[in-house]
Amino acid sequence: MTSPPNGVAVRVDSPTEARNPRTEDIDRVSTLEVLRLINQEDRQVPDAVAAVLPELARAVDLAVAALHGGGRVHYVGAGTSGRLATLDAAELPPTFNAPPEWFVAHHAGGAEALVRAVENAEDEAAGGAAEIRRHAAPGDLVLGVTASGRTPFVVAALEQARALGARTVLVSNNPDAAPVDVDVLIALDTGPEAIAGSTRMKAGSSQKLVLTSFSTAVMVKLGRTYSNLMVSMRATNAKLRGRTVRILREATGLAEPECTAALAEADGDLKVALVRLLSGVPTARAAEVLAAAHGHVRQALSLLGPGATG
Repeated sequence: MTSPPNGVAVRVDSPTEARNPRTEDIDRVSTLEVLRLINQEDRQVPDAVAAVLPELARAVDLAVAALHGGGRVHYVGAGTSGRLATLDAAELPPTFNAPPEWFVAHHAGGAEALVRAVENAEDEAAGGAAEIRRHAAPGDLVLGVTASGRTPFVVAALEQARALGARTVLVSNNPDAAPVDVDVLIALDTGPEAIAGSTRMKAGSSQKLVLTSFSTAVMVKLGRTYSNLMVSMRATNAKLRGRTVRILREATGLAEPECTAALAEADGDLKVALVRLLSGVPTARAAEVLAAAHGHVRQALSLLGPGATG
């Protein structure tokens, strides 16, 4: 319930729909003060995310297990939530050289809804269920994102996923929503928005942090990084080819000519070149051990024994 100035109580469906008492005069203050009020609300977002890290860790482990087992991760959302999920999935192949089929985004209303609102798409429960029925399988992980915690397209997709035998996660900004039967519930308490109901604000920011943290942690656990370096990235242009050399220099402490030569010998495979330079073994042996370690650089170095560095 929320009470406007006339004292009449108004029922709201989600905390994000309630009026925020801290911003009721936002249309009466200076431009700078408008921005300060918004910023004060935004500063609550990291704490809301920190409060759900244990649940987020469980979701990461479920995703890693699904991908190790040959499954996929599906994002399901509508509106801002769906757009953020689509963005996150799209950035993983170029950043971590992740196979595009690992993370698949399903947005209510389809591709058109990514750039303009499609009326009533989020209310199509049958559409959400059908989307998962067509694309998901037992052993996959389906992660739904919805500020209200009850978007029909998303809830129906999660219900269908469970029926198929997939694992399920719900990211919601409504801790008070009726419970949805999922393996992991990530309930973000971001409270009322600076502008009532504008979930592209705090709710969207928190979802962006959760999704980015989730997918990055999955990539780390799958060995797509070495230390905090993107050693699985694709060198598809001159800028990225230069970055691969810089990453190799950072990881090994060696000079550019040596790193460039190792990359050329490894046909541009940064991880093979890295294992080769850190261990001293021939390139073919580095590739062989890296494959046995499922692409984990540190595990490959461990297999090569105490003589390998890193």
